[in-house]
Amino acid sequence: MKKYVILFFATVFSFSASAASVPTELGEYGDWTAYSYKEGKNTICYMASTPKKDEGNYKKRGDIYAVVTHRPAEKSYNVVNFVAGYNYKIGSKVVVKIGTTSFNNLFTNVDSAWAPDNTTDKKLVEAMKRGEKMTVEGVSYKGTKTKDTYSLKGFSNAYKAISAKCK
Repeated sequence: MKKYVILFFATVFSFSASAASVPTELGEYGDWTAYSYKEGKNTICYMASTPKKDEGNYKKRGDIYAVVTHRPAEKSYNVVNFVAGYNYKIGSKVVVKIGTTSFNNLFTNVDSAWAPDNTTDKKLVEAMKRGEKMTVEGVSYKGTKTKDTYSLKGFSNAYKAISAKCK
């Protein structure tokens, strides 16, 4: 998982910002890995994980992962992003379940799902800190329903690592 996430972000950031550096691993914490990198003079920190189980009636699917990002220079913290490994159905919503808490209002854009606002991001992160597992349910542009199950083991420690690096 770690290699895929590093390569993905290194590729994206090399195209999106010419001054971006290759991510540095801050540490592996259970099923989550924390990273930081420089974009110009600014430090960006993120943590990522891949699902323990992915379900759906599909033939081919790309990389699947969840990410939490801090961008202190932009005063942006706790931004949660889910990448599905396929393009979502236009206008579809993603449902995230952590314990008895459900988040039913994540919007989609191409292959990613995002919380609609900072308040929801913060609530997601707080639930992830307390939870043991998380499911993410979505629908592909072809109408295929998927359910990805993530372990939240190590989430809190990975979160502490990115928060310490990106105060």
